[in-house]
Amino acid sequence: MSSTMTWSETVRSYLDKRLLWVFMLGCASGFPWVLIGSNMSGWLKDAGLTRAAIGYFGSVFTVYAFNFLWAPLVDRVKLPILHTLLGQRRSWIFFCQTIILILTLFIAGVDPAMNIILASMLALGVAISSATQDIAIDAYRIDTFPKSQSSKLPQAAAMSVIGWWTGYSLPGYLAFINADSIGWNGVYYGMAGVVAILMLFTIFTGEPTTERDQLQEKAEQKYNQITGSRFLSWMSVTVIEPFWDFFKRNGVKVALTILLFVFLFKIGEAFLGRMSIVFYKEIGFSNEQIGYYSKLIGWGATIFFTLLGSVFNVKFGLVRGLMIGGIAMAASNLMFAWIAKTGPNEYLFLATILVDNFTTAFSTVAFVSFLTMLTGTAFSATQYALLASLGNLGRTTLASFSGELVDFLNDWSTFFIITALMVVPSLIMLYSLRHFFDGVSDNHNGNKKKADAAKNN
Repeated sequence: MSSTMTWSETVRSYLDKRLLWVFMLGCASGFPWVLIGSNMSGWLKDAGLTRAAIGYFGSVFTVYAFNFLWAPLVDRVKLPILHTLLGQRRSWIFFCQTIILILTLFIAGVDPAMNIILASMLALGVAISSATQDIAIDAYRIDTFPKSQSSKLPQAAAMSVIGWWTGYSLPGYLAFINADSIGWNGVYYGMAGVVAILMLFTIFTGEPTTERDQLQEKAEQKYNQITGSRFLSWMSVTVIEPFWDFFKRNGVKVALTILLFVFLFKIGEAFLGRMSIVFYKEIGFSNEQIGYYSKLIGWGATIFFTLLGSVFNVKFGLVRGLMIGGIAMAASNLMFAWIAKTGPNEYLFLATILVDNFTTAFSTVAFVSFLTMLTGTAFSATQYALLASLGNLGRTTLASFSGELVDFLNDWSTFFIITALMVVPSLIMLYSLRHFFDGVSDNHNGNKKKADAAKNN
């Protein structure tokens, strides 16, 4: 799926206000991960909890692996009042953000060391709301940039990733540099203010225009002829049709291989990410150093490398980008093994953060674009959620055992080497799919040329 645009045209194509909207919503998508992810890991570590306990606490992220189960509701249910004011996608986003705001204020009043169960329940509530919000945000991006605009997919993915890391890294930086002075409870009250700002972002973005309602209505009519019941036809279109459509378009064998690849691709990165804050602290870095290097410097590096990765994927294609990104992502994990051997060297820490953010950003742009390419127009929320949740299943469910694995190995270097090897099976899957996606890309490009020719005539 290589682009015929020149380099200058590629750069100018980023001046699209829709990309700004995707960025703003990407910030909202990334922020809950710092609330119940790195911030909570730092708080729990400072409170004296064990590695295993911190790893298991992260199992609240498991809900991201199952959000496809309720994704059809985000595609089909119109929220009272909010739908009229904001539209289908933004109404769901705003609704979820309201719940996150309330729960964040509750977390700010809790001491997790004294009441770990309540803290876990509040974090679970944030995770469920965030996972639901992500369904709507991903669908918003797909509706705004359909796969017929193939050159826009990596750009939209890049702005989504940049937004995600901005929402994750900048608040995380502010949290860690202030945690020692105002305490983690004070940090979380400040985080509630960030949620309010993100809600304003949602209001100011524009709702995308699609043919989703017409396509869903057409599918309902088909099922109504079979069932003879409007309720059964609505349920069939809501629950069955999105998944049936995915397997029908790709074929069962290819569809299953795709799903297996998606499940395996990010596991190594997830194991590393779950234990990174614990590792930084145990190796000897302070909260301020973690905030500066991992959050602030990491954020800037991610923005730059994500844009670079999107340009590469626009020019040279998604499958090639995924192969290169996956190999580089695995190799970067070995930098952490180096730190484990040398100790808290700030220069090596900086180099590791730069390399890790480059490989993560590069592979993530290709991965998000790849998933977008696989979705259909009528059920973008449900189908993308199915694919993304499979990726999250490996990242959340299996990664919950990351603390146990470190304890079992009792060696950080070996742990990071193992995480580097975890990407290999997914790359074998991707290699087996290369010819299929070349054909898909050719079809997309051919359809685009036909549409352009019809428009000119």
